[in-house]
Amino acid sequence: MHPHVLVPLFCALIVVSAGCKKHETPPPVPRSGQESNRPQIDVCGLLTKEEIETVQGSPIKETKNSTRSDGAFRVLQCFYTAMEFSKSVSLAVMQRDPGRPATTSPKDFWKERFGRYNGEKKERDKDKKTAEGNEEKEEVVPPKKIDGIGDEAFWASNRFGGVLYILKGDAFTSISVGGPDNEEAKLQKSKALAQKALQRL
Repeated sequence: MHPHVLVPLFCALIVVSAGCKKHETPPPVPRSGQESNRPQIDVCGLLTKEEIETVQGSPIKETKNSTRSDGAFRVLQCFYTAMEFSKSVSLAVMQRDPGRPATTSPKDFWKERFGRYNGEKKERDKDKKTAEGNEEKEEVVPPKKIDGIGDEAFWASNRFGGVLYILKGDAFTSISVGGPDNEEAKLQKSKALAQKALQRL
């Protein structure tokens, strides 16, 4: 699975402002207060190569990190390239951008995206039925709520398996693992890695 495939999985959720279009990040606006002094997360340091190798069964030969600003948010991403490339892992963290005036927090954005899926089963079934009416060949399945990790978590299925999104505090994380495993196995692997990453977040 190529990084150009994994990275857009996270971008698909973040549709605020400029989305995932490539653009130059403008100089940060000086701000005072505790938030502006908060150190930037070392996203590639949230998981060790050994931890990923244990879960994926393939050596990690390199890591690539990137940071971009989308509206009021800062998105930090790390791509862990496996020797067996299809088993690579993508990790991303979305948090408030301390260099920009924030009108919406990541937690608010999370509620907008996933709040409706916290309702009763009847509401979730309604969303699924609406999605099934889509003319596209690929069925759009509503995110599945996952218990026991972070403050709240959802698994979003896709043709590659899926992406696990986890809210913790006022930031949220996404993780996607590659490989030949079925969707349930990828969910369990994503949960195992996410638990370790959240301990360092």
